[in-house]
Amino acid sequence: MRISKLLSALGNAKQIAEGVKNKIFKKDDVEAVARLRWMECKVCPLLDKKGKTCAVNGTQPCCSDCGCSLSLKLRALSSACPKGRWGAIMPGKIENILKNQILGDEKKKHEKKIKDMSKNLKHRKNDSNI
Repeated sequence: MRISKLLSALGNAKQIAEGVKNKIFKKDDVEAVARLRWMECKVCPLLDKKGKTCAVNGTQPCCSDCGCSLSLKLRALSSACPKGRWGAIMPGKIENILKNQILGDEKKKHEKKIKDMSKNLKHRKNDSNI
């Protein structure tokens, strides 16, 4: 049973990494989401406080349905409860699209700024030659 949960976890490597990152580098908004999610998990019959069904030993409390460590899963904003008790804030694919759009816009602004600065330098140089 644990092997199937471990294999399932491999498919969620990005969400696990997100949970690890958010657990180490705490942010108030992520912690607020984690607290709200934990309130749901605490009353769920699938909560495993002892770790008998965790995908990885010693990572309890975990979800006995998916085997995920809740200390990580609750902080992975792109993850969702397998039983629908809480959903993803922003799926990973949409988050990546948004990041690329923002970075693309910033890159365009930066390139325009460099181009404008270059034009200004050329004008100054031409003006000083007169």
